Amino acid sequence: MRSWGWSAPLFATMLAMSVAACRDGGGGGDDDGDDGTAGDDDDGTADDSADTGEPLPPEDGVALVGMRRLTRYEFDNTLRDILLDDTRPASSLLPEDPRTPFDNDYTMQAPSQPLVESIEILAKEAAERLVADPERMAAVVGCSPSGTTDEACMRSFVEDFGRLALRRPLAAAEVDEYVALGLQYAGLGEDFDIGVEVVVRTLLQDAEFVYRVEIGTPVDGMPGVFRLTPYEVASRLSYFVWGSTPDSSLLDDAEAGLLDDAEGIREAAAAMLADGRARTHVDRFHSLWLGYAELPHAPEITNAMRRETGALVERVVFDEQSSWLDLFTADETWLDATLAEHYGLPAPQGGEGWVAYGDSGRMGILSHGAFLSVASSVMDTSPTKRGKLVREQLLCQDVPPPPPDVDADNPPAQETGECKIDRYAQHRVGSCAECHAQMDFIGFGLENYDSAGRYRTHDLDAPECTIDGEGELVGYGTFNGPAGLAQLLVDNELLHGCVAQQLYRFALGRELDTEDLPFVNTLITNFPEHGYRFDELVLDIVSEQAFSYRREEV
Repeated sequence: MRSWGWSAPLFATMLAMSVAACRDGGGGGDDDGDDGTAGDDDDGTADDSADTGEPLPPEDGVALVGMRRLTRYEFDNTLRDILLDDTRPASSLLPEDPRTPFDNDYTMQAPSQPLVESIEILAKEAAERLVADPERMAAVVGCSPSGTTDEACMRSFVEDFGRLALRRPLAAAEVDEYVALGLQYAGLGEDFDIGVEVVVRTLLQDAEFVYRVEIGTPVDGMPGVFRLTPYEVASRLSYFVWGSTPDSSLLDDAEAGLLDDAEGIREAAAAMLADGRARTHVDRFHSLWLGYAELPHAPEITNAMRRETGALVERVVFDEQSSWLDLFTADETWLDATLAEHYGLPAPQGGEGWVAYGDSGRMGILSHGAFLSVASSVMDTSPTKRGKLVREQLLCQDVPPPPPDVDADNPPAQETGECKIDRYAQHRVGSCAECHAQMDFIGFGLENYDSAGRYRTHDLDAPECTIDGEGELVGYGTFNGPAGLAQLLVDNELLHGCVAQQLYRFALGRELDTEDLPFVNTLITNFPEHGYRFDELVLDIVSEQAFSYRREEV
């Protein structure tokens, strides 16, 4: 099959045109309401939000949200869901997304020429893979063309696929343009599939595919506040819960008005949480937040560690729907034979399964190799980095940066002491003492576990330097080992406030600011009332009235 040398317009031009079209009410089409987007005062959606009788959100509860580009992870998930393409090409072709710790911070998504070129390559190759696979092609096109001039089949494909790709119905004029484009190239190539290929390539480079465009409609009496259209709500909901695009069912809900109020959104989100994509996405949230999305080990150990932690997250959040704090107090863990041997724990029957910790001193996720592998130095553990990880990521506390003349990337020099605890004593004097007391004491409480999560009794290559595992969370008490730290954190109710903050930050795609605090405080208050259930935390975020609105600077 021939591939045609068609190329889309420059991405920047497409982006400007797309946003302008959205502001005019329909992605380049006329403003007759056929596309179901903003601009129709008769469909009961965004334009007449102030007249529906639905209570408006408090002004300080509506978040500032910019236009978000699909991350590599989201791009791959979207290709999987609209093209049945599981090759995950964006992971190798698109520029890497900075992690702060999440990879969806839109304030760091600067456009670039390499991005434009990568998207063009991705679109071209994804379209070529589709037409080379008859089974996927039939499923995506959804009709059997009678020939190169079959307008009815091309129109049906354009309407259905365009709706999925742009996450909204296409306006009548848009459909006509894509149908004409597809039939033109089908005729030139004497093959209907060539026309489909060109349409797919075009849509995958459309700015409304690459970016999650949210325009909405201005709200009377609330300058800078806009109510999202039902399709924009569906998109915001799906990328938060699934990390992927809305499917046909969710778009149907938007069209039917089922996402027009908080109750309908909560009901839709509850159904979405039963989908396997939600399990994968919740696991990813935890792995990015706590830093173990990528581990510095051989693939066999890395994969086993990720399965171990993923299994615990799934069990607590989805299978048992128990308190999220059970992640930290679980008395058993999921192991395969390789990881059991690595930890020195009993091998599970049947090769893999849940194994009780017993008297091993381990408990919960802080005992997992995935967590203990984070924040290490090149060759060994770093008490400072581990303590900083706990303070900043797990507790959402700010640790001031070191003075510019301090080498914070390397541990204290060997000549400052025979044993690590002696070398790190230099941190406890002078101007560095106060900050290091907040970090180092935590890290030394985890020192019995090396940078791969294995138990040890002495410093690396120094049997004479025994490790007692005693640590302190300054202001709250002492502990021994990851199990002791976990219990101390749970007993002092130090965990649930941070996870609420981090999950909302993940939903917004940016750092939180002071104007987000009222909303976050509501989430933190409700979390214990719902038994610390993580799924309820998700539902609380999406069912707040503010979820259907956006704010911009005025």
